[in-house]
Amino acid sequence: MIKNFADLELDSSLLTAIEEMGYSRPTQIQAEAIPLALEGRDILASAPTGTGKTAAFALPACQYLLDFPRRRPGPARILILTPTRELAMQIADQARELAKNTNLNIVTITGGVQYQEHADILAKTQDIVVATPGRLMEYIRAERFDCRAIEWLILDEADRMLDMGFGPTVDKLSNECRWRKQTLLFSATLEGRGVDGFTEDLLKNPAKIEADPSRRERKKITQWYHRADSAEHKLALLKKIITEQAERSIIFLKTRERLAELRTELERAQIPCSWIQGEMPQDRRNNAIARFRDGDVNILLATDVAARGIDLPDVSHVINYDMPRSADVYLHRIGRTARAGKKGNAVSIVEAHDQQMLDRVARYVKEDIKERFVKEMRPTHKKPVFKKKKKEDKNKASAKAKSKKKTGKKKK
Repeated sequence: MIKNFADLELDSSLLTAIEEMGYSRPTQIQAEAIPLALEGRDILASAPTGTGKTAAFALPACQYLLDFPRRRPGPARILILTPTRELAMQIADQARELAKNTNLNIVTITGGVQYQEHADILAKTQDIVVATPGRLMEYIRAERFDCRAIEWLILDEADRMLDMGFGPTVDKLSNECRWRKQTLLFSATLEGRGVDGFTEDLLKNPAKIEADPSRRERKKITQWYHRADSAEHKLALLKKIITEQAERSIIFLKTRERLAELRTELERAQIPCSWIQGEMPQDRRNNAIARFRDGDVNILLATDVAARGIDLPDVSHVINYDMPRSADVYLHRIGRTARAGKKGNAVSIVEAHDQQMLDRVARYVKEDIKERFVKEMRPTHKKPVFKKKKKEDKNKASAKAKSKKKTGKKKK
């Protein structure tokens, strides 16, 4: 059993970098994926945010390049595809950190960068290229990027690439890289459209890995909720939490409209914040994330679509101002705090109609999410209770009634 990074048979240059980054034990996804990748297996992995998946593919990629060094300068040998520019930059930054004691050259190809700047990068030797599919395809069509040298193709957040409509482009890129030896695909979930949206020949007999954030990791997150009688009560509770308890918070909302409403309320209360939402211009999005990351503001409002894949340091609180549409999204949200071995808090502010989702979340995470109260702001309504059995009994009763009707009709 793999208990520390030394058991993974990695090069001393990588082990030194891992140690300097403060990591001691590999996460589940790292312990399972790294040996399989180094054995030459294709990998199909489900790995939610906060499970350490970037290192799970970046470490074996670096190790492979060190094991089989290039003989002459040339184009990239490993291609990592990712849905957004921020994620590409994050992955490249982490890969550079892991490879800092080597001579490996890691570059990004994304939108929002001058064509000439990329042309200059591509004219030099690269070892690992981290790219967004659309922009990379442009360079391939312009014969600026040569896929024939690619030996590993890695897809990160594959499910989100499908959601963003990149499926056909990724299939084309896979075909362009058809001489590759190995493919590694990472997705937040393997259920539903998880991977089915890509052509079947993307992976060859892959090793399947499903990594949940471990209970040990989740225990670093203290989860609780507050009940609110009304929208006004809910807002008052939020203001109290972010001004008196939280240091750095990401507040999640269901829609852009809800985000705009809360932003107006916080501005009115002179509480500074930045925000990210879907279909936001890239420069404004980058600016909002930078303001939060640099500590200019300590509150970031976000919708789920906008927040996928962002990795922000020192988030003390994740606040569910709106409950998510599903329990697995809740897990993604709270994974924004308690990163890199630190502790964190996940707070949900729920109205009566949210209680059912909160109960579902508690069952999903297999933990009891405790209720807390703010002095002088206790809810006045009783906590709604949903008894599942009664519902099932009703269903059975109605099914019996229907069958009686049917048999009655037949007798006539």
